[in-house]
Amino acid sequence: MKSMKNVTIYTDGACSGNPGPGGWGAILQYGEHTKELSGGEQNTTNNRMELTAVIRALQVLKEPCTVELYSDSKYVIDALEKGWARSWRAKGWIKSDKKPALNPDLWETLLDLCEKHQVHTHWVKGHAENPYNNRCDQLAVSEWQKLK
Repeated sequence: MKSMKNVTIYTDGACSGNPGPGGWGAILQYGEHTKELSGGEQNTTNNRMELTAVIRALQVLKEPCTVELYSDSKYVIDALEKGWARSWRAKGWIKSDKKPALNPDLWETLLDLCEKHQVHTHWVKGHAENPYNNRCDQLAVSEWQKLK
């Protein structure tokens, strides 16, 4: 069996107001190759942009890969790492407190992608010393600024 490619992905989302115009950024690294992606939406939330960044980055991968995913979003990392998102889906998008889970459309897409790829999650402190996380933040912010 062919071994999977190892890809490192950094993502970030940003919003001006919550909800408001938002942007997302992602950096994919494979070997010596680096690819930057970004986009924005007129009326969105910070969490939606954080999720969109991860989804868009994973959607670029043409074959199943082993992915080291770095994000400063506790929402994204915890929901994947601690199995919350899978549990929400299993319960029809209802959380343990009986409230509806937010962003089920994006979580559904992301969980499907996580079944295709082997995703290892890593939380990084936002606006700190990680140059890739900081670059993703710049990409995300420049996207929402275009929408203002």
